[in-house]
Amino acid sequence: MRDSVSPRRVVITGVGLISPLGNQVEAVWEALRDRKSAVDRLQALPSDVMSISCGAEARDFTGSIDEFGPLDKQLQRAIKKGLKLMCREIEMGVAAAQLALHDSGLSSDVRDPDRTGVLYGSDYIMTLPEEFAAGIRKCQDAEGRFQFERWSELGLPEVNPLWLLKYLPNMPASHIAIYNDLRGANNSLTLREASPGAAIGEAVSTISRGIVDAMVVGATGTRINPFRTLHVVMQEVLAGGSENPAGLSRPFDKDRTGSVLGEGAGAFILEELEFAKARGAEILGEVVGFGSSTAGRTAGPQFIQTALANALRGAMRNSDTSVGHVNAHGIGTPDGDIQEAAAIVEVLGTDTPPVVAAKSNFGNLGAGGGMVEAIASVKALAEGSLWPTLNYETPDADCPINVVSSNDVPAGDNFVSLNVSPQGQATAFRIAKFAG
Repeated sequence: MRDSVSPRRVVITGVGLISPLGNQVEAVWEALRDRKSAVDRLQALPSDVMSISCGAEARDFTGSIDEFGPLDKQLQRAIKKGLKLMCREIEMGVAAAQLALHDSGLSSDVRDPDRTGVLYGSDYIMTLPEEFAAGIRKCQDAEGRFQFERWSELGLPEVNPLWLLKYLPNMPASHIAIYNDLRGANNSLTLREASPGAAIGEAVSTISRGIVDAMVVGATGTRINPFRTLHVVMQEVLAGGSENPAGLSRPFDKDRTGSVLGEGAGAFILEELEFAKARGAEILGEVVGFGSSTAGRTAGPQFIQTALANALRGAMRNSDTSVGHVNAHGIGTPDGDIQEAAAIVEVLGTDTPPVVAAKSNFGNLGAGGGMVEAIASVKALAEGSLWPTLNYETPDADCPINVVSSNDVPAGDNFVSLNVSPQGQATAFRIAKFAG
């Protein structure tokens, strides 16, 4: 199955994730199949003084070195030493990459460091208030008012000189490359929820053009951070209430009210097919299509639909096969889901393939969401069946798509994953079960 991407075929040989449902693919898969929700009352934020009190936290991830997968002593020592220069988002991204590398077997003795690269996506990463708290206190007058003129002399010296390195969005890719001695192509993309698809698309292009033989590709993100959450509350449509946290995220359901906060990261190991075969790698899937589009608000009120439809057409370009299932963005907002459903129908027709939306289980993980969701679909291809979309109870006539609500729907032999940011940056990528 060769689509719009590649002279040199690109395959997936390893996956790794950090998610609210767990940090092992099998655990996440079982949770999805068992209709488990990770949405609960927030513990990391003072939910009692916020308008939003629930979210999906990756509680199994504490940042302990043991959570970065099996590491040799030298690598373990290096990462452990570097944790002081990582915020939580970066820690999750590095951990997902290390888990994927272990899963793939792409060890240092079989890879060429000059032909192995890293491409990572992220949100713009926000600091924590405590990074500046001491400096701000030094600049307050007797009434507690902040005095700007005091900052350079009294406030700035209280800030850790290495503060910025903990929050730069290029640091996941930098850390991963340095720790693993990966000297090939390296890039970082900050397209919010569209980051995973953009990273996969660029990585496939880089491999297919012969620049590298393998790449660590991933994305990390969060909506659960004091400053990030304040931004989200002011800018996005969120599901409110706390009586039934597990029922808050309801993609495509008629009674949906908004998205839910989440956090997580995911990573693929992508390799050129012949390189993977030569080293005896297990092949989990093949990337066979990619598309991207931006259609901002100037494109009209249906700009999300326009962007997603354009991206989906790109992923389907030159394809002679039908789509096995759609892994939808499924943000859960009233208008966002309508526009996404319209894009799916516009490109794939009224008799749509089965559609799943894992945000129903763990909310919006930001840039990390599309990677974690794609890993679930890769697992579904291997298992042969899909998982139910949680809380899909009342179909919405304005979302005329075939949303999966049971465990007995076939996954097909390929899927397309959709991701879009609130600003209308959209990506779509297609992954097929490897057929030789």
